[in-house]
Amino acid sequence: MHLVLEYALTEDYLERRAALREEHLGLARAAHERGELLLAGALPDPFDRALLVWSAPREVVERFVAADPYVRSGLVTGWTIRDWNVVVG
Repeated sequence: MHLVLEYALTEDYLERRAALREEHLGLARAAHERGELLLAGALPDPFDRALLVWSAPREVVERFVAADPYVRSGLVTGWTIRDWNVVVG
């Protein structure tokens, strides 16, 4: 089972992320190295959403969200965690 974390991003996300980017990426890279986070990235044109695909329990994803500086600093205006029933891959 996989989980998809979807972030809704502020309109000025690109302008505001620079100061928080290294901390955010550090958390993401650490989760990836542990095998929890499989893929992550923002959706462009416009940059209004980001998707993070997990192979970890929901509690792990929730802890990531709580620690994420993008969430804590308001770059993320809302988020959801959903089960993803992968059929191919």
